[in-house]
Amino acid sequence: MSTPETSRFVRLRVELVLEVEDPDGITKAALRRIADDGGMPATERAHAEGAVTEDTAEALAYLVDPFDLVSQVPGVELQQASWSSERIDYDPDSPEWDLDEDDVDDDSDG
Repeated sequence: MSTPETSRFVRLRVELVLEVEDPDGITKAALRRIADDGGMPATERAHAEGAVTEDTAEALAYLVDPFDLVSQVPGVELQQASWSSERIDYDPDSPEWDLDEDDVDDDSDG
């Protein structure tokens, strides 16, 4: 029996739900990051500033960098990343928010 060839690439899916306690602080931090990005074209800068000022979720998306999550992990190199943010209604007591829902086996099938 031969061992099947496996890919060196791994897709890591992470879902975070954050409670925003200081929306102004998040917006200010995102605006500072935009201001510090010297390579950003003026039109892109204006668009980014508008987006993070209007929506805290956009400001968070601008501040959270997937590279930062894995940059200290030995033996890996980030190849591609995408992420988004959105405002949600969150009820931690709702079964809809059960983090282990994918791990539950349904024994009723037989």
